[in-house]
Amino acid sequence: MTAFEPTARAEWRRYWPLVLAACTGFSFMSLMNPALGVFMDPLAREFGWNRTQLSAGFAVSSMISILLSPVFGVLIDRFGTRRLALPGIVLTGAIIALYSQANGSFAQWIGLWIAWGLASMLIQSALWSTAVAGVFSKGRGLALGVTMSGTALAQVVAPPLSNWLIESLGWRGAFVSLGLGWGGIALIAAIFFLYDAYDILGRQREASPADASPPPVLPGLTVREAWRDWSLWRVAISSFLILTVTIAVVVHQFPILVEAGVSRDRAAWLVSLSGVAGVCGKLITGSLIDRYHARWIGGITLASTAIAYPLMIQGVGGPPLIVIGIMISGYAAGTKIQLCSYLTARYAGMRHYGTIFGAMTSFIALASAVGPLLAGLLHDRFGSYAPLLVGGVVVSLVSGGLIFSLGKYPDWEAAPPAAATA
Repeated sequence: MTAFEPTARAEWRRYWPLVLAACTGFSFMSLMNPALGVFMDPLAREFGWNRTQLSAGFAVSSMISILLSPVFGVLIDRFGTRRLALPGIVLTGAIIALYSQANGSFAQWIGLWIAWGLASMLIQSALWSTAVAGVFSKGRGLALGVTMSGTALAQVVAPPLSNWLIESLGWRGAFVSLGLGWGGIALIAAIFFLYDAYDILGRQREASPADASPPPVLPGLTVREAWRDWSLWRVAISSFLILTVTIAVVVHQFPILVEAGVSRDRAAWLVSLSGVAGVCGKLITGSLIDRYHARWIGGITLASTAIAYPLMIQGVGGPPLIVIGIMISGYAAGTKIQLCSYLTARYAGMRHYGTIFGAMTSFIALASAVGPLLAGLLHDRFGSYAPLLVGGVVVSLVSGGLIFSLGKYPDWEAAPPAAATA
């Protein structure tokens, strides 16, 4: 019901502009994470702030995401993706530009992050995945993979672009250029190409005005049914566990490699290489889960990091094994949110996907807040990242096992929507 073409190739021919718009919007939503590190030194020199103060805004925005993601998920289901994305892009771009007005007040700095956190909720990952997952059916896995490659695009482009803008325009001009420039591109793409399954069904209904049928309702679970669905809980618990370790390793990846005996220059190159592996992970996994059940692809992918983490422990292996470990870790890291969004769509359906995946996003945000902090605490306590990496082996196996245990997909195409039959 959610796709109107019989094959994945036909879906891509018809709906590729939507994926382009979603990928661009997703990259804009992800912009501040990789860009902020480039701004730290100029801001520290001008205002005398330390790294804790400069990074505090991310903790604040993570708390906003933890608390409000389900609420904005409800708004996605109620108003659709387009009505939220267009004002969300405008507000987010304007607030990024307003960072140029920072005056050294730490309270103002936190206030800017609160404003950014609230505005960016309108363009959170649930919005872009809702639009794509609702339109694609046969090619959904790859479509979500390309969409979520927007994060990798931001990681690749934002640091060098930010550095060039800072050198050319100063840090104030760089914030304005990023907010209005990148935001402007995302806005244009969304204006012309962003829509979702509700928009398509609504257009079909408008094309047949004599049809007195009720407003379109997509098939899937109610929110109450989703809370009681053990398959979705397994997806949520698996995602939280594996992302807690994954995000911790990604944030601390550079010092992990240096402690393992890799030179700083080589470590920087390997971190970049792991990002490329992450893009490959999204695209390859997306193609595979369109052909095979995601419990096999996802379970194997998540469990594979149990091999990668020991290879990164100081003194365990030489440079070749470290490279293998970092590539496996990077590949798997690129798939985890993608698997969560795909499995949510398959087991919950699209009826309340925004609300349900919004709740999943809260688990993801909690993992983002807990993982890096936990890694730092373990390192300070034991003087090594080995406890984190050994614990990651156990977490990888448990997380992969939870995905392996999933049953067959519900047949939403065959089942009539509950609301329509009520």
